[in-house]
Amino acid sequence: MRFGINTFLFTSPFTNESTKLFKTFKRWGFDSIEIPIEDPSHIDPAHVKRELDRHGLVCGSVCACMGPDRDLRGTPEQQATGLAYMKTIIDQMVALDCPSLIGPVYSAVGRADAVPPDEYKQQWATVVANLKSLCQHAEARGKQICLEPLNRFETDFINTCDQGLKMIKAVGSPALKLHLDTFHMNIEQKDQAAAIRKAGKLLAHFHACGSDRGTPGGDHIAWKAIAKALKSIGYKGDVVIESFTTDVKVIARAAAIWRRIEPTQNEIAVKGLKFLKRTLK
Repeated sequence: MRFGINTFLFTSPFTNESTKLFKTFKRWGFDSIEIPIEDPSHIDPAHVKRELDRHGLVCGSVCACMGPDRDLRGTPEQQATGLAYMKTIIDQMVALDCPSLIGPVYSAVGRADAVPPDEYKQQWATVVANLKSLCQHAEARGKQICLEPLNRFETDFINTCDQGLKMIKAVGSPALKLHLDTFHMNIEQKDQAAAIRKAGKLLAHFHACGSDRGTPGGDHIAWKAIAKALKSIGYKGDVVIESFTTDVKVIARAAAIWRRIEPTQNEIAVKGLKFLKRTLK
C-alpha cells in the first residue's frame, strides 16, 4: 500500500513549475503523487517524470478533470471532447509511468438534476459505449481506469459503489476498476466498510478524505472499520489524501469550500499522512 497526495491541495493548475512541490512531499513521507491534469498542454510528461525520479517519488494516479465540455453523456461534441481529453491523458500516463486514470470519468462534475428514468437509461447506454472506447485505448497501453462515484450534489449519475460496479460490469473491460472516496461515501453509503468489501478486488484506488474535506482522522469517519475492510480484501493500491482549502481559490469554489476547515494546507497533509500510516498499515 502506497500513500499519496493530490496536488489540488496546494495548486491549480498543475504545471511543470508545480514539480517544485515534490521535494516537500517526499520530506513529509509520501510515496506517490496524484496529478490532476486540467489541460494536457500544462505539462511536459518527460519533465515531470524526471522530477519524480529525482525525488524518489512516483505518479500513482492522474485525475480526470471533467469540466462542462467533457461529458461522456453530454452532447456529441461534449462526448468527443471528453474522450479526446482522456485519451490524451492516458498517452501522457505512458511517459509518466503512471498506472491509473481516476475520477468521475463518466460525466461533467456538477451536472446534477432529476433525470427521468428513460433518459437516464439512454445516458447509461451512451456512457457504456464511450467507456468501452476509452478502455480499449487504456488496455492497448497497459493502463487502468478507476471510476469514482460522486455524491448527489456533484452528479446524478453514479453515486454509490453498487452503481459503479454495475457500470464496470456493463462495460466489461479488464481495464475498468472502481475508485472509492471516503468523503463521497460518507454522504451516499450506509456503511463504508461494507461498500469496500463489496467492491473487493475491483477496488483499485482509494481517496482517504476527512468527512468535512479536512484532515483524515480529525473527523467522524469510522476509520478503524475502513482499515479492517481494506485489509479483508487485500487492498494493495494507493491511498490518497484529496482535500481542498480556500488557499487554492479556483478549486475551493468548485468544491464548495467556503471557510477555512483546517489552520493550514500543510497540516492536512502532514497530520493526515501520519494518521493514515498509523491506522491503515
